[in-house]
Amino acid sequence: MPGLNEHDITFLRGLQRGQTITGIVTEIAAFGVTFVDIGGFTAMINIPELSWRPIRHPGDVVAVGEAITAQILDIDLGRGRVSLSLKAPQPDPLIDLRRQIGSVVAGPVTKLVPFGAFLRVEDRPDGLEGLIHKAALAGRSIHVGDVLDVRLVGVDVARRRIDLAPVQDQRADP
Repeated sequence: MPGLNEHDITFLRGLQRGQTITGIVTEIAAFGVTFVDIGGFTAMINIPELSWRPIRHPGDVVAVGEAITAQILDIDLGRGRVSLSLKAPQPDPLIDLRRQIGSVVAGPVTKLVPFGAFLRVEDRPDGLEGLIHKAALAGRSIHVGDVLDVRLVGVDVARRRIDLAPVQDQRADP
């Protein structure tokens, strides 16, 4: 095992996938990987494992020196690597949102794309976003920042997608 001393090997063999472990964030690399000291051994968290919510930079979620609790995703004895997930021990907000299918929510349009518009369905800066398909907009003129009332019509947890439909009696641009 390259570059590993006996202490590291013993430590790694004592870990298990799925185990919850605590550590201290030691570095946030320019390419986005977060490094964590887990008892004298450095583990890493890739960007997709930092949060269930959209993030721009790992520093939005963790800070150097911060104590964190994460779940072990993988232990690679051959390469001397431990991969962690900060989001795995947390509840997935899409599961709660799925229970709200059929309800009406209001939120701002965050992005216009050729196939529709994205709208934030939670009242928080890192809130989840759903898609209103172009066909459902029926030629309505909407702009980024417009606040719309929409019906939550579908939540696909596995594909990380939220489908929305505009409430019929609403006009974004009179």
